[in-house]
Amino acid sequence: MSNEGAVKSYNTPHRHGGAPRETEGRALLESARRLAAAQQNPQDKNGLREVVRLNWRLWTIFQAELSAPDCPFPVEIRSNMLNLCNFVDKRTVAILAKPAPQMLDVLINVNRQIAAGLLTKADQGPADRQDETAGDAAQPAKPGGFSI
Repeated sequence: MSNEGAVKSYNTPHRHGGAPRETEGRALLESARRLAAAQQNPQDKNGLREVVRLNWRLWTIFQAELSAPDCPFPVEIRSNMLNLCNFVDKRTVAILAKPAPQMLDVLINVNRQIAAGLLTKADQGPADRQDETAGDAAQPAKPGGFSI
């Protein structure tokens, strides 16, 4: 499948409704929102661990899909995203071992960056989409480098 075909397939709504790209972008924004909320409540270490684990599950799903032999994405995108998944894995383990609210910053930013790329429509620039995603997170998302 060509890169163009993979992107077209990825943007096509499935029978359960919504395009996978938008669903994943919204999931990342929701996870970023929850991480930011946990960051504001540093005394609740169990709550912090819970949202970090939830974020980790989301990234594990991405990792599994990207590792599948029939993954339609170009090798370069898959490789970059898998490297990012590995980074999220390592950061998550570090946070779970020693919960510190400031360590959540990078996970929040990664989620927002990737979500911004996923939620940017082909006919709409990142600046146009930024206004729509800003309400979903504590601060506006910036355009990501992995927009598929």
